[in-house]
Amino acid sequence: MICNISKYLERPPIYTQSDVEFWNDKHISKQMLKAHLDPSYEGASRKLEFIEKSVRWIEKVVPSTTYRQLLDIGCGPGLYAERFAMAGFQVTGIDFSERSIEYAQKSANTRGLEISYKYQDYLKLNINSDFDFATLIYCDYGALSTQNRRTVMQKIHRALKPGGKFLLDVFSMVKYNAFQETTSWDVCHNGGFWSAEKYLALNGFYKYQDNVTLEQVVVITNEDINTYYLWTRYFSKESLIKEGQEAGFKTVEVFGDVAGKPHTKDSQTIAILFEK
Repeated sequence: MICNISKYLERPPIYTQSDVEFWNDKHISKQMLKAHLDPSYEGASRKLEFIEKSVRWIEKVVPSTTYRQLLDIGCGPGLYAERFAMAGFQVTGIDFSERSIEYAQKSANTRGLEISYKYQDYLKLNINSDFDFATLIYCDYGALSTQNRRTVMQKIHRALKPGGKFLLDVFSMVKYNAFQETTSWDVCHNGGFWSAEKYLALNGFYKYQDNVTLEQVVVITNEDINTYYLWTRYFSKESLIKEGQEAGFKTVEVFGDVAGKPHTKDSQTIAILFEK
């Protein structure tokens, strides 16, 4: 048994993918949605106060009167999308969590908001020049492998009209340099985030070359063992600009976050507004 478990604790090759469902797992997706909707918790989404501040700033720098058609990529349960719609944007939100999309659509209907939600993997976007503005917020871009980032950047470029804008944010090298390699374990006797059953979670936090980190979680229940890989790529301002330019974007402006904070050498996030 020990030998069987130990193989799950080995440091995997960079960008190894989980073999088990994550975003649409019946239990985990419920926990993710709960985290998204907690206004005081900054994990799945940023705190509600920041989201509202962020939308107010975004509407000023990319006004809905000029950039009406907005594509919200990785929209989750619609926290940004609803506020974008109330600011005058015509919003299309896409996300790979079916539970989040279902919640977002019900919430929009309840609030009388005309938002188009699509359950879709944004790596498979097939849109040509339909949108004035696109957002990819809360550092989702850095969770992708090098090839998948290239794919997403190119697809977003194709989705925008000439002159369209694209706003995204990533974690900076400040965060990467502060990241500490460590291991830990937890026993959840009454279930928890990863399973409704009692489980043991073995956590590994590892640094890789190319400014990448991994949070590896091995979840052991009475019935099975599942491993989840949460990858993060960190960027300098120059490296993020380079990836945008390779897809055909021009850089408009660089910020410290998606609420317009000035970018400094101590910024933990970098937000860039690109233009097609």
